[in-house]
Amino acid sequence: MIQLKIHRLIFTAFAYFFIVNARSQFHEIGAFIGSSNYIGDIGTDKYIHPNSPALGLVYKWNTTDRFSLRAGFTFSKLEENEFRNRDLNRFTRLYKLNNNIQEAMVGIEINFFEFNLHDETLGFTPYIFYGVSYFRYEQFYLTPNGPFDPPTRNDYGSDEKIAFPLILGFKINPNPIFVIALEMGARYTLTDNLDGSNPENEFADIQEYKFGNIMNNDWYIFTGLTFSFTFGDLPCYCKD
Repeated sequence: MIQLKIHRLIFTAFAYFFIVNARSQFHEIGAFIGSSNYIGDIGTDKYIHPNSPALGLVYKWNTTDRFSLRAGFTFSKLEENEFRNRDLNRFTRLYKLNNNIQEAMVGIEINFFEFNLHDETLGFTPYIFYGVSYFRYEQFYLTPNGPFDPPTRNDYGSDEKIAFPLILGFKINPNPIFVIALEMGARYTLTDNLDGSNPENEFADIQEYKFGNIMNNDWYIFTGLTFSFTFGDLPCYCKD
């Protein structure tokens, strides 16, 4: 019941940004193009290791030259395997991960410097974003078949969970109608089963299906570029 209320709250906020505030303000809408990687119990021990395409849509409502409300959708497939690991024990398991992710996200973006889209000259600033996301992923568990023999994957549907994204980026606006940004965003998820290491729901109590550190939840990371166009009436950032 609590999770359902959180899901409704996220989608209500998302609709609010797109519908209620989409008037007489200065907005951005664009695309995210980049790559993803996951951090968990399979594969490499590198934290930033983009290896799978990621695409998304981005919307921003620029309330001032320092703050923006941001929302978006992102799609990717998380991929990993044990060949990218320096741990011999992991290498011999031959485990691998393939999990499709669809994410909706809302939050606030804060510019380190003033980013005034009135200005005709080139502007730039680092920025940070923090918010909440709601994502769908595939559920499965793995049954091992012995050393150097790939395990059997057993799928049992999909599930939705909450994640908490933190994004760091750097953006420029060559002119008042176009913004380009380079960013890297980590998502801390409320699940440890993106990789099948800690089965949930009807398989949650079956200990032989679990492996790795089941006390740590999984992460995933998006790294790439955003390209957005501005529209709407320019707000006045000037002090009275």
